[in-house]
Amino acid sequence: MNRPLVSVVMPSLDQRPFVERTLESILSQRGDFDLELVVQDGGSTDGTLEVLEHHRDRISLVVERDAGQADAVNRALSRARGEIVGWVNSDDLLRPGAIQAAVEAFRAFPGALWLHGRCDIIDEQDRIIRRPVAAYKDFRARRHRLGRLLVENYVSQMTVFWRRSLLDRVGLLDPSLRYTFDYDLWLRFARVAPPLWLDRTLAAFRWHVSSKSGSAFEAQFAEDWEVFVRHAPPGRWLRVRKRMRTAQILAVYRILRALRPPVR
Repeated sequence: MNRPLVSVVMPSLDQRPFVERTLESILSQRGDFDLELVVQDGGSTDGTLEVLEHHRDRISLVVERDAGQADAVNRALSRARGEIVGWVNSDDLLRPGAIQAAVEAFRAFPGALWLHGRCDIIDEQDRIIRRPVAAYKDFRARRHRLGRLLVENYVSQMTVFWRRSLLDRVGLLDPSLRYTFDYDLWLRFARVAPPLWLDRTLAAFRWHVSSKSGSAFEAQFAEDWEVFVRHAPPGRWLRVRKRMRTAQILAVYRILRALRPPVR
């Protein structure tokens, strides 16, 4: 860990409006580490590839058809060489200093196997939105227990960094899942070790109408229940809590969707 290699994997498909900002947020990271950015593009046709080609000398790029986002992430992970690994989607952002903060945390806590932190929610123009939602997730994340993570996913995917040895132990993403393959991975991580929580903003999640969270959250939470059933211990009470919390979250999402101003 004197100067670790940090691999950030990025699945990519038709995110031309955002991908340049995402690349810059990752490639501008500085600190006492070496950075590897592994990009897996599924064959973009909207100009994304031209942006990626412009940065080819600074990234590891493969362009090939895949079987969906989880498969694209798995392909990138299989190429990643770093002892610390993170994952950022091609419409999200890392905040300045995020990777250095992760490296310092792993140095300070050598027994920690994975970590995550605070996450902004931003719109198409990078403006911070939905501050109460982000604050609520922070509140829950500070009080982690496996049972609480089973009831709701409060881990923001783009803030997570882990030691490569942990992924080697639990395996890659489940490509049969469309929406909640990250949640399934966090639960597998959490069965091995609890996460280290960093009380600083590491990343920004972009909410927009074409994102999965923006356009299909009902389907996302239906699949969330399937993942819960995979990992939950026997017992009725945890299932009741899960159903109640999911209903509450869906109600909030529907209100936020109704309040969103029309796109002009």
